Amino acid sequence: MIKRKRGLIAAGFVSAFTALTFIWTPSLLAKSDTNDTVSKLEALSKFTRVIGTIEKYYVDDLTINQIIEKAIKGLMTNLDAHSSFLDAKSFKEMKIQTSGEFGGLGVTVGMRDGALTVIAPLEGTPAYKAGLKSGDIILKIDDKSTLNMTLDEAVSLMRGKPKTKITLTIVRKNEPKPIVVTIVRDIIKIKSVYTKKIGNDILYIRVVSFDKKVVTDVKRALNENPHAKGLIIDLRNNPGGLLDQAVGMVDLFVDKGVIVSQKGRIKEENQVYKAHSKGTYKNIPIVVLVNGGSASASEIVSGSLQDHRRAVIVGEKTFGKGSVQIIMPINKKEALRLTIARYYLPSGRTIQAVGVTPDINVSFGKVTVEESHFSLKESQLKEHLKGELEKINGKNGEKEKKGPKPAKENIITTKELYNDNQLKEGADILRALIIIQEKRK
Repeated sequence: MIKRKRGLIAAGFVSAFTALTFIWTPSLLAKSDTNDTVSKLEALSKFTRVIGTIEKYYVDDLTINQIIEKAIKGLMTNLDAHSSFLDAKSFKEMKIQTSGEFGGLGVTVGMRDGALTVIAPLEGTPAYKAGLKSGDIILKIDDKSTLNMTLDEAVSLMRGKPKTKITLTIVRKNEPKPIVVTIVRDIIKIKSVYTKKIGNDILYIRVVSFDKKVVTDVKRALNENPHAKGLIIDLRNNPGGLLDQAVGMVDLFVDKGVIVSQKGRIKEENQVYKAHSKGTYKNIPIVVLVNGGSASASEIVSGSLQDHRRAVIVGEKTFGKGSVQIIMPINKKEALRLTIARYYLPSGRTIQAVGVTPDINVSFGKVTVEESHFSLKESQLKEHLKGELEKINGKNGEKEKKGPKPAKENIITTKELYNDNQLKEGADILRALIIIQEKRK
């Protein structure tokens, strides 16, 4: 979130666990000429006639308030996938969401082509453990269809008391029929940054979401590994988060120029965020991993580093969420969530509905390795033959006592690399970049 005079802005999605913030804005109505005024009056007159017709002839007895509320909801959902009307119940729930802990699934969702779509489940959360995947379409929440359901209504249904169950009906690509998944809600606590090593020379940093400590944690990881020759930043299934953290992360590796700009109709909403030379890690080669679950803030990071030619982007095309939403109360009980600007990368291109295309496209999967019939190395062969000899001689005595093995939880093993071809490809590209850089010295 960016602290400003008018409030706070987040570069993320509506989700079953993330908080939104409030912002007061002046009226967006501008001065109109005579023709404009007449045009507006005619439009308002038409709207009034429609309301009167519905009130008089519609099959169910609706009050004026009910008709107006439905009209506003329809208007907001027809603007774009992220704008919406927050009625008294939704507005109240959102305030509760921003003020304390609540039960959720740990899944970020958005509207894609009118369907409630999983952007990404966050690691370690109930949704992640239940096997939800980026791109899954949520067809039903418990017994309620999500067709024609607003994003806020869906999120409200998915939130609830910790330890309570919820059943989601999922449509997944390449699956012959819908999948029914039962998930137990929990308090969502996320560790946003994980670090590991690949060999002795590559530092791997996984950023799960952009919370308020991401830049601090990434800096710490870099300082604790001063001998790292290359860096992999894994932003796969990262749904976004705080804009200032995305900007700060790019600023760690870019020493000048625009990081991202924010442009809308209202001049006051236009912002340009620039890099600073102080504290920049400008010599370390970087590979960034992305996929269809990388959205918003993670698209700003990957796209900006790509435009600055500061990193090689590897993986699959990102989600394409590059718009700014603010919460605008219309009275004490109700509010609008309204898109007021879009993000633009240093080259001037937009992320919205386009996403970031990787420099090297790699679909996720395992690395296929053709194995020979007899592939034991010399050291392994000796141990193997020694064991076979002991079997023949009947020596099945006590096994040799070995000391404790070194901890490997912070090391990405060869097996793990070969189970993740995007990571393997990224590591191979990074090693090539390291070699090129060393030859230039």
